[in-house]
Amino acid sequence: MNRILFALIISTALALPMAASGQAQPAPVAAATQAPDEFIRSLSSQIIERIRTDKDLQAGDLRKVNQFVDETVMPNFDFERMTALAVGRSWREATPEQQKQLMAEFRQLLVRTYSGALSSVKDQQIRVKPMRNAATDTEVTVRSEVVSSKGDPIQIDYRLEKTAGGWRIYNLNVLGVWLVETYRNQFSQEITNKGIDGLIKSLADRNRQFAQARAS
Repeated sequence: MNRILFALIISTALALPMAASGQAQPAPVAAATQAPDEFIRSLSSQIIERIRTDKDLQAGDLRKVNQFVDETVMPNFDFERMTALAVGRSWREATPEQQKQLMAEFRQLLVRTYSGALSSVKDQQIRVKPMRNAATDTEVTVRSEVVSSKGDPIQIDYRLEKTAGGWRIYNLNVLGVWLVETYRNQFSQEITNKGIDGLIKSLADRNRQFAQARAS
């Protein structure tokens, strides 16, 4: 179970990078020059090391988790594209303010969902599989595994796009399930029943309930 939680933590940590404003941040210089598989290997190692050495992160301190996400992960992910893909065709019908709110609530939902499980990071490591891609490719899939001293490896795959600032992640797969598609099914039902504002309210309510449960 700890290994599965770890896989979810690493993949979700990589999926939490945009500030509430939803404005894209420039990718680090290294990301602009690295191959996509080396980019994932370097970023994953950085995340693992930070969690292992920070007791507040392991304890699920939301302030520290948010700070960690903003400072360490934020520049490496296209969260606007991810949210747009999760919302589906209704994204184009949403106003700029609604899009901003959707990104903020979606991000907070992911942070809160996994913040309490960071203590499961022990001796796990990320092993990135060899990949074959052309230098001209602008979208690739990087496949990796979570390996530890016990149990079989757990698959995590990343979909990346090449931008002017370097590679950015926009979707990920844990144990055969793509995160964007999972949330798209949930969001589609909410939008059909209650519209865009209904989805925003539903996400905000879930975040509020989580915060109240943590406080009690």
